[in-house]
Amino acid sequence: MEKRIIMSETNTNRLDVNGINSLALAYMGDAIYEVHVRHHLLLLGKTKPNQLHRTATKFVSAKAQAAILHELLEKELLTEAEQVIVRRGRNAKSGTVPKNTDVLTYRHSTAFEALIGYLYLTNNQSRLRSIVDLAITISEEQHETGK
Repeated sequence: MEKRIIMSETNTNRLDVNGINSLALAYMGDAIYEVHVRHHLLLLGKTKPNQLHRTATKFVSAKAQAAILHELLEKELLTEAEQVIVRRGRNAKSGTVPKNTDVLTYRHSTAFEALIGYLYLTNNQSRLRSIVDLAITISEEQHETGK
């Protein structure tokens, strides 16, 4: 029988985050970023499920996440350690064929998700919040300008 581990700060601190596979970091980052985006949309007053889903897609699609990462790197907003995680995430081989996007966009999206997962699992909440806020702002600006 599998041993159940209850989430707590103590358990999170025991993780060797640097030893975790980049795709596992991206797996966690995908979920964490999605929760933050959903919370943001609810704060904006969006409550209809179809509207929520369509709007959330503009933030969490591979294309949107790749564009976010590009801007974070271009503006040199990531620390050296974060850049290492991004490189690991970008170079990870998932073994799956991306749907609705090209391989390069998919890899950059995975790198962004790995960064979010890393920040969450290292319990760096203030930096996570900062990066997520930047990501949401970047997505909103790109949507407004039609990029």
